[in-house]
Amino acid sequence: MMLGAYIQGIGMGGGLIVAIGAQNAFVFSQGVRQNHHLTIALLCSLCDAMLICLGVSGVGTAVASSPTLGRYAALFGAAFLFWYGLGAFRSMLRGGCLKDEADCELATRRSAIAATLAVTLLNPHVYLDTVVLLGSVSGQYGGEARYIFGAGAATASFLWFFSLSLGGRLMAPFFQSRTAWRVLDGIVCLTMWCIGVGLFRQGLA
Repeated sequence: MMLGAYIQGIGMGGGLIVAIGAQNAFVFSQGVRQNHHLTIALLCSLCDAMLICLGVSGVGTAVASSPTLGRYAALFGAAFLFWYGLGAFRSMLRGGCLKDEADCELATRRSAIAATLAVTLLNPHVYLDTVVLLGSVSGQYGGEARYIFGAGAATASFLWFFSLSLGGRLMAPFFQSRTAWRVLDGIVCLTMWCIGVGLFRQGLA
């Protein structure tokens, strides 16, 4: 029973977080840039684990389902994604670089952490996936099994974000040219703006 709950937690947690989204695009792009990528992957994983814990324990479900809070969260999230997408757009225009080039400026650890927290915690979809969906599914298990299910979902999060970050790091050699960087930044920009439009509409609904 416990092993089955853990495996199902990994499967469902992985299915929810693997989908293309703002957070995944951010983690991958920072992995390619080698910009505090392991710190970013760890922080995303810890945030997911914390929210999954809230969902599994039942705490925060009422808050997550609040229409007013959800509306404000969607608008703030949209504003951040538009702002971050604008930064990616500007980077696309000038072309990127790897950290060993003299004209490449990487973010400080503090600013990287701030951006990670923003792209994670200002996105209402994160709460929907972790607090609401995983929390609801965990309800089918009784006693300790629901927490084992949550542990499995958290494990999937750790595995995914570190794989994404390290995968970006391994692909860094393919981004020696500014054209490749422009393609990456263009994809990040479109991802952020498309999700931002969706959140903006959600906030106005």
